[in-house]
Amino acid sequence: MLVLTLPLLAIAQQKVETPEETNARIRALASATQAPSGADYTIGGGDLLKVDVFDVPDLSREVRVSDSGYISLPLIPVRIRAGGLTPFQLEEKIAELLQVNGLVTHPQVSIFVKEQRSQPITVIGAVRQPKVFQAVRTVTLLEVLSEAGGIADDAGTSVIVTRGPGSRSEPAPANGEAPPAEAPPASVTVQLRDLLESGDARHNIAVYGGDVVTVPRAGIVYVVGAVERPGGYVLANEGEDMTTLKALALAQGLKGGAKPNEAVIIRKNLTTGEKQEIDVNLSRVMARKAEDTQLQANDILFIPDSLGKKALKRIGDVALGITSGLIILRGGR
Repeated sequence: MLVLTLPLLAIAQQKVETPEETNARIRALASATQAPSGADYTIGGGDLLKVDVFDVPDLSREVRVSDSGYISLPLIPVRIRAGGLTPFQLEEKIAELLQVNGLVTHPQVSIFVKEQRSQPITVIGAVRQPKVFQAVRTVTLLEVLSEAGGIADDAGTSVIVTRGPGSRSEPAPANGEAPPAEAPPASVTVQLRDLLESGDARHNIAVYGGDVVTVPRAGIVYVVGAVERPGGYVLANEGEDMTTLKALALAQGLKGGAKPNEAVIIRKNLTTGEKQEIDVNLSRVMARKAEDTQLQANDILFIPDSLGKKALKRIGDVALGITSGLIILRGGR
């Protein structure tokens, strides 16, 4: 039987949940903490605008914003800067130009964004549905993760937001002028645990068009055989120090009849695809007579029971298949 030291006891007693449970929390928190929609959409290159000038049909039309952020309208002698402005700001600017150029005495202009192509948010990495979607308003990190279907089974414990060249934290100037020079891209790392459990709104950062949200993969270690809670255990990060004793602690220890002295690590060679079997005498490791063995992502730690080598051979033959039906668990507080 596994005798737990204080560090291993803390591991065994930690809160764990399935990725489905984590994703349910992401969806619930995303709905509860949705960013306010008071801020208007910011027009950008590629957007299709419908410009209506009341009682002047010749000036009403659909225009595509150029990559540089400009539009052109008939009879107005200058190109109009639309990028970085809200529809309301652009309405005011066009009305001013119509009046200054003597085209309309009391212009009434309305702008409708028909197609939004300038505010892509990219979500990649260990999420259920990697995708690119348009930010029609300011969205939060939780909303972005929810939009991507939540995290994948092998997601790590952090989320990285790389700010795009068009990303901004301040609205466009109220005077309708072009926004200030863009700051260089930067990355913000948020710990998933802080995002879901701290209750601190500072972790649920705003995400803007042009940003890339990445959920790094961390890998899973599987523990099967004569243990109390067989399953796959997500590593906190790709380089986490996971050993056979830690894995055994997460699996709540051995069952009666277990043969820890015949434990085996089944490891797949990523280059050749061949399976490697590494013998581990957990009895000696638990007695501190042998060094604990480091585990790698996708390793399978198998502890046989009284069936002995017959069970081992069977599991070795189907090592990759048996992990597909195992419950995946993520550590928490």
